[in-house]
Amino acid sequence: MHTPELFRDFLVIILASLPVAYLCLRLKLPLLVGLMLTGIAIGPYGLGFIRELEGIEILAEIGVMLLLFTIGLEFSIRKLREMKTLVLIGGGLQVGITVLVTALIATSLGREVTQAIFFGFLIALSSTAIVLKSYVDRQEVDSPHGRAAIGILLFQDICVVLMLLVIPILGGKDIVSFTSILLDLGASLGSLIVIVLLAWLLIPPFLKQVVRMRSTEVFLLTIVLLCLGLSWVTFQFGLSLALGAFIAGVVLADTDFNHQATTEILPFRDVFNSLFFVSMGMLLSLGSFVQNIGSVALLVGGLMIGKALIIWGIVKLLGNPQRVAVTAAVGLAQIGEFSFVLAKTGRGQGLMPDTDYQIFLAASIITMIATPFLISYAPSIGSIVQGILKDGRFRGLENTEDDEAHVTSSGGLNEHVIIVGYGLNGRNLSRVLRSVGVHYTVLELNPDVVKNAKALGEKINFGDATRREVLKHAMIDRASALVLAMSDPQAARLTVKQARQLNEDIYIIVRTRYVTEITELYELGANEVIPEEFETSIEIFSRVLHRYGFARNVIEHQIDRIRRQGYEMLRSPNMPAERTEAVNVALDAASTESIRVNEASPIIGKTLGELDLRGKTGATVIAVQHEGETKISPGADYKLCRNDAVVILGTREDLDKAIQIINPTEIAAEQTIGGFNA
Repeated sequence: MHTPELFRDFLVIILASLPVAYLCLRLKLPLLVGLMLTGIAIGPYGLGFIRELEGIEILAEIGVMLLLFTIGLEFSIRKLREMKTLVLIGGGLQVGITVLVTALIATSLGREVTQAIFFGFLIALSSTAIVLKSYVDRQEVDSPHGRAAIGILLFQDICVVLMLLVIPILGGKDIVSFTSILLDLGASLGSLIVIVLLAWLLIPPFLKQVVRMRSTEVFLLTIVLLCLGLSWVTFQFGLSLALGAFIAGVVLADTDFNHQATTEILPFRDVFNSLFFVSMGMLLSLGSFVQNIGSVALLVGGLMIGKALIIWGIVKLLGNPQRVAVTAAVGLAQIGEFSFVLAKTGRGQGLMPDTDYQIFLAASIITMIATPFLISYAPSIGSIVQGILKDGRFRGLENTEDDEAHVTSSGGLNEHVIIVGYGLNGRNLSRVLRSVGVHYTVLELNPDVVKNAKALGEKINFGDATRREVLKHAMIDRASALVLAMSDPQAARLTVKQARQLNEDIYIIVRTRYVTEITELYELGANEVIPEEFETSIEIFSRVLHRYGFARNVIEHQIDRIRRQGYEMLRSPNMPAERTEAVNVALDAASTESIRVNEASPIIGKTLGELDLRGKTGATVIAVQHEGETKISPGADYKLCRNDAVVILGTREDLDKAIQIINPTEIAAEQTIGGFNA
């Protein structure tokens, strides 16, 4: 292809992609679906705006390399360790079983074993891009089904590298025995190990020298050189270009430059990766699709149902309720973008005839387009299946000695708190309730978390709080409060609704990360909805107002007003702020302060009359707490002792003066720190 023609085709792709991208955003569809449809429309089998694909495919190949490079940058041993059960067991079983089942079906239909295994590779992978985009948009990344899906996707992404390594061996024409296959695989792995070791030894010190030049342009050029250069090296050893890019990313992931490398390479990745999906759409023949529409429909239905059943069984096997297993299975039941990469590689190795290739392309595009819609209905499907199969019940309370003692001592869990979710917020709340003697029980869906917490004596139980039976076993009819501290918006809504129906008087507090959940949760029956981002804003502005000398009662009044209004002031930027008297009164309003007399205080041993705090500062001592006993309005002859808590009343300015007299060393320390920060 001549350069002017390639340049023209590149402009046509961008021109056609922009309106499609706008339409996808309006319809809330993943952009890559729109890009594939764009390729179908403008390609040689569509309107024919682009007829020669050779140049476009070269650019698309760069996009694939950059995509695998960024995945390598995000690869970390820490992430694997945190999700080891989901990734290694869940992902390993999913890929292994899917490949095996697909291969058995293919061989029963008369395909060769090597070709059947290759088909298994294609079916085993799901779309990381579509699933993650959908979960982020629906705020379900940290939900139980979101974590399960992401764990399996992570293993699939790792497997792509091994599959790219195996495909040339499967397609080898001269391989006649299992021994030959093992020898070829061993040679490839040996070459790969040598390349990885050399890259790990040479690249980090080389990058350190580059960074010392303090030039972003040189750094960017170096990153591109490493990505494309290692791709070329692996290609020379008979491996794929994409594999070299992945190795470069993994090597950089262990350096201090991985975040900067990701930032620099992302724009290029997105542009070239878009070309990859457009080129995949261009390869689809509409005529072949119409001619084989029956086979395409059969493949779409078979692979989505079969894959969903496999994933459902695996996620259920790992101890998750039906609702979580079904929701994750529906979300992962499509073909992935890396399957296109494998298909193109396998086609070049003679593993996929043109007819099969066209049927596979059509089926893959259909499953990808259907995925966002299936994910939106997945929670409802999961709830229906769970209702039919009746699981997710409350377990563990009757089997734990500590919990039995807890039930007995509390008269059968009366006026207790039910905590749903044992993340950071759930753990902190249970720790505080335990320290003050308030009875509680915890519901958690992660079996590993339940097991570990029980071993430490926690009053925790495995159970899905969206189930009425689980809430009944937790004695919600006798509970005083329900606190939802999990990261699953859909489950939170269902739990609030069920809880309010089972106990009209229970006080329901919901923690949410997202503003959009507030109104609906209140409508479903929540008493308080605490959005994390707004509580952070409240903490920030309260400290700023305190720094400017606003009285504590004025600050607390503002905080209370915002919370009572359901955070409407923070949710609606156009809402006018109330300025009638808050600003005018803020600096002069009376406030109280409790001050602990430290060991170095000069007032120890003095009476309140000798101290004459009101005469010196204008602040009045209204109470003193001594060794747990509170003395209201102590007389002038009261002698102050070490560690006494002195409660004083006055303006902010009066209080600051009084604090300086009571504990001058603390004031000096604060001023020193404040001056340093300024």
